[in-house]
Amino acid sequence: MDRVVFRVLTRVWIPLIMVVVLVVAGFAVMRIRGIFGSHKLETYAGSMSDDDVNSDPKHVTYEIFGPPGTIADINYIDQEGQPHQVNGAEVPWSFTIITNAPSMTGNILAQGNSNVLGCRITANGEVKDERTSHEVNAYIYCFAKSA
Repeated sequence: MDRVVFRVLTRVWIPLIMVVVLVVAGFAVMRIRGIFGSHKLETYAGSMSDDDVNSDPKHVTYEIFGPPGTIADINYIDQEGQPHQVNGAEVPWSFTIITNAPSMTGNILAQGNSNVLGCRITANGEVKDERTSHEVNAYIYCFAKSA
């Protein structure tokens, strides 16, 4: 009988040790997870305001100016960050955006058929950027990081 027990132990001792190691490791992982802050945190869902109005309305105006009769191709970015193109616009040209966003990036560029072309970005009447170009088929851009 001792021989039978000895033969069984020689065949199963490695799998038995593996099971014991896995059980001890699983218990250790469970304890460590409990110690190091794996508890559920409270959420504050629904505490956001339902108002879409974030701030007072802001009036951002893009302007392209130059000599009378100048024709320009104009590209600008709207309040959503989408590009728009206006081809063959007569100068002076302007476009006003009204937004409730706390800030907006303003970007406008134009190329005209005259030797002088200028651009301006204003926000609530305050000039954010203004440039003038004096070259053949003038190309100009204005950029305001926070209009």
